[in-house]
Amino acid sequence: MGGGLLVTGSSDDTAKVWQVASGCCHQTLRGHTGAVLCLVLDVSSHTAFTGSTDATVRAWDILSGEQLRVFREHQGSVICLELTDRLLYSGSADRTVKCWLADTGERVCTFSAHRHSVSALKYHAGTLFTGSGDACARAFDAQSGVLQRVFRGHTFVINCLQVHGQVLYTASHDGALRFWDVRGLQSVPPLPRRPSAKRSLSRLFSNKVACAAPGPLQPA
Repeated sequence: MGGGLLVTGSSDDTAKVWQVASGCCHQTLRGHTGAVLCLVLDVSSHTAFTGSTDATVRAWDILSGEQLRVFREHQGSVICLELTDRLLYSGSADRTVKCWLADTGERVCTFSAHRHSVSALKYHAGTLFTGSGDACARAFDAQSGVLQRVFRGHTFVINCLQVHGQVLYTASHDGALRFWDVRGLQSVPPLPRRPSAKRSLSRLFSNKVACAAPGPLQPA
């Protein structure tokens, strides 16, 4: 993030803030009682939001290390987070997504549609896209939580999502990368299958997508 700081989460129940130039630990964020599985940063307010196996989301001042607030309501591990427009979305092993006011911790709404853990989140243009262990991606109205669309085609957990224009990209533990016209339910043919699970997606400046797996990084 800005200011030469890096934030990491760990299975030791903490998150750490590092000075990139020196490699020294600037702050240790203590408060979770389970592994930190995910985090997002609000650079403008120097705030980190962390999700944990203790079923909570916590907000931190990364400069002072102070815990600012705790978001409690999930009944399972918090697996993924997305932050946009002062709204924080958390996806959980309890099969729900919750929308919170990031500044206060107040819950706005709950998204309940998946039949398995929610494993990935992506906000785009008023829509929240979710991926799950039920092998489906879903599109919700980001403010009301109303389910808009379901994207079926994968055969195993969806690990990550990316959106560019009118295309949703989904990568799965089934080894496939699929892309979808978000105006409808029809998947275009998947890219050629590679043997390793797809774990992350990033849209590059060339508008291409890269897949990261245990093997070498390969541009799609």
